[in-house]
Amino acid sequence: MSSTAFLFPGQGSQAVGMAQALAEVFESARDAMAEADEVLGFSLSTLCFTGPQEALTDTINAQPALLASSIATLRAIQEVTPAMAAPAAVAGHSLGEYSALVAAESLSYADALRLVRERGRLMKEAGKRNRGGMAAVLGLDMATMEDVCESARIATDGVVQVANDNCPGQVVVSGDMPSLERAMALAEAAGARKVVRLAVSIAAHSPLMAPAAEALRVAVENTSIDDARIPVVSNVYARPIDQADAIREDLVEQLTSPVLWADSMRTLVESDIDIVIEIGSGDVLSKLMRRIDRSVSRLSVGTPEDIEKLSALST
Repeated sequence: MSSTAFLFPGQGSQAVGMAQALAEVFESARDAMAEADEVLGFSLSTLCFTGPQEALTDTINAQPALLASSIATLRAIQEVTPAMAAPAAVAGHSLGEYSALVAAESLSYADALRLVRERGRLMKEAGKRNRGGMAAVLGLDMATMEDVCESARIATDGVVQVANDNCPGQVVVSGDMPSLERAMALAEAAGARKVVRLAVSIAAHSPLMAPAAEALRVAVENTSIDDARIPVVSNVYARPIDQADAIREDLVEQLTSPVLWADSMRTLVESDIDIVIEIGSGDVLSKLMRRIDRSVSRLSVGTPEDIEKLSALST
């Protein structure tokens, strides 16, 4: 019998128009977007539906927008295909872990919206205080990039580390600008196929986010978090967690720790997951899973047409 996991996208998957068609067709999706507007006190739905792109991409907006889009999609799935709405496990890429926790009934949707809005604000402020950046490196593995980052840190006496291990041959590094530039040069010298600076001005998933992490800890401690009803594969540990205390610690450590996405997906495969359904905007995670393990079936769900395909599968 097939075993399914739900995956939830993180920052970078946002796009103007996300969740709009779902909200037009499904009352549950429309209600989810309206709830986001009410909780946050401004029209997040308008920002998702019509932009502008620059405002949607701003960290403080992108994070709640992606959460809202994912939960609107999840609610539509629950409305139309309840048989497909009970996964064996869930996971989310960085920010997407908040959506996963809502799906696992560990965190309420309203509380998740408040937390990710604050998370985005804190990350933006930390980026202003500790200027940095990120770069994607293609063609080198995690171990090689850890060595590259160590050499760059020694050379600059600065901060740079692996931020995301997304899939074989795709690693993202993060740090202060001198150290990041040194790491990029060393990666090229080590034979990287491509090294690309990302269009961000913060060093996410690095020690430069420590001020944001400490402030987020206070917000997390003041938020009601329950044990997860289904396993949530942690970005930080690449293993399932379900206890509230472990979830709290994970959400704080996330900001300064690498996203171990490739290992997280291998954990799902080892637990006999053979279908992953990406819920929300885009298909980034489905493409990554194809690179990690082609034996796993993949489906991205973010439009009414996708819901129809999922409904057909359930029958």
